[in-house]
Amino acid sequence: MFVPDIEVVRQGLRKTGKYMMEYELAWGNAGNISARTTDDRYLITASGTFLGELEDTDLVECSLSGQIVDSNGKKPSKETPMHRAIYENRPDIGAVLHASPFYSTLVACSSIEIPSNWFVETMYYLERVERVAYHHPGSTNLGDAVAEKAKAANILLLENHGVLVYDVSIQEARMSLQTLEMACKMLIVSRTANIEMNGLSRETEMSFLEKAGYKPRRNWNL
Repeated sequence: MFVPDIEVVRQGLRKTGKYMMEYELAWGNAGNISARTTDDRYLITASGTFLGELEDTDLVECSLSGQIVDSNGKKPSKETPMHRAIYENRPDIGAVLHASPFYSTLVACSSIEIPSNWFVETMYYLERVERVAYHHPGSTNLGDAVAEKAKAANILLLENHGVLVYDVSIQEARMSLQTLEMACKMLIVSRTANIEMNGLSRETEMSFLEKAGYKPRRNWNL
């Protein structure tokens, strides 16, 4: 497995936090983000940090065994069990983003299904979306519930909480989160305006994933 330079990871997380705030993918001090630094270590935002103004000292390095490797005198996010659950169950994953963007969280608080057949990015990034029942933030129960769904999708709707998005890199996770929010916004706006959306056929969607060459199709047999 490719091991990224830890300083590059720090820079990527700082840029991503700022990006999420600028594009309304996060708000206040809600949300936490992380990225893998080695096979068994990852950097995660410290508890109570503001994603839009992250400093290097706001990133805490932890191990998959639950140990704090480098804390800079700060506590890792209380949502660490959720992030650790993804890294433990998905060795292919390089970054995890947890946030509560408006439209995605609205959908997470409802029973609405998100279509994946609207446009190129939804076909790829939203191929699989799973729901996780509500558990208190930071709890072991939430971490266990995330672990159960980790291999089934790269996007988890945390009911009455927010969303968890993870992918092979920080950049891909960020694109996935923004695609999710755009699709949810289109979904809600189209319903409000009584606009009937025309999705592509299942045959066309599968043809795109397998033959279009946009990106290699994800291997779900993990």
